[in-house]
Amino acid sequence: MTVTLDAADVFALGPAGAVSAIRAALAAGLDPDGDVPRAVVPLAHGQGLLMPSESGDWFGVKIATVAPGNAARGLRRINATYLLHDSATLTPVAQLDGVALTTLRTPAVSVAAGLDRLRALVGGGGGLRLVVFGAGPQGEGHVAAVRAHVPVADVTVVTRRGGPVPGWADRSLTADDGGAAAAVRCADVVVTATSAREPVVDGRLVRDGAVVLAVGSHEPDVRELDSVLMGRATVLVESRATALREAGDVVMAVHEGALAPGDLVPLAELNGSWGDVPADRPLVVKTCGMGWQDLVVAIAAHRRKEGMEAKEGMPGERS
Repeated sequence: MTVTLDAADVFALGPAGAVSAIRAALAAGLDPDGDVPRAVVPLAHGQGLLMPSESGDWFGVKIATVAPGNAARGLRRINATYLLHDSATLTPVAQLDGVALTTLRTPAVSVAAGLDRLRALVGGGGGLRLVVFGAGPQGEGHVAAVRAHVPVADVTVVTRRGGPVPGWADRSLTADDGGAAAAVRCADVVVTATSAREPVVDGRLVRDGAVVLAVGSHEPDVRELDSVLMGRATVLVESRATALREAGDVVMAVHEGALAPGDLVPLAELNGSWGDVPADRPLVVKTCGMGWQDLVVAIAAHRRKEGMEAKEGMPGERS
């Protein structure tokens, strides 16, 4: 029987559960380079994306669409559905809300990769100072994922046009406000979760030791980070091949001579030595999104729901 996990069921796993699932999968030997590249289909009004992945006893696939014009219609820019299958019989087991899954797994990967540096930054006491470029779901999700693992003292959100302060931030600034540059200079963590096609962060301003979580770009000619930052940072990527194919932040920095492909640190190589990343330079975690991430978090969300339903069905148990 195929069960349905709506957005609430997916989000019930929580940021901590999603981060734990990502790190556990990598520790168990999952190799992102073995994943099937996603297929991008040009459509009349946007893109279609097909993201399959198989690992262990499971196969899953996300079908997503990206419609840039939807914002003007008051509709979501991204829509998605996820189907989880038993890999032995290839029968469908669960259908999940793909938008919620993407919203949860993307910051989980960022935080899973940068968690040891984040913990080291709070080693001296106090909370971290965050600057988030982009006020959308991924900006909010990254703040929630960081908060789930380390204390946060302050959150500044930076947008192109300004606007009200989101409930998850302490203040809102516009990108051309001098205060935004000052905030970046002091930030422990910088998150870029925008639809910008050119850099939104001046790489000269990011302090040594800071963590930069970049998730907005997944096309080779689109970037949020400049070559100055990429050249002076340790750059963690999901997969070297994926980054060199899809991550404009990486592709353009390599083209401009600021970064060499061999400088990239894939998550699979980092696994087992999470604390070995140099602390005297910025740490950039650049992700594009891969099928294995959806699969790992979908499995964890499905197992959680199964466990809750089994518990509710036990004699003497009440929901």
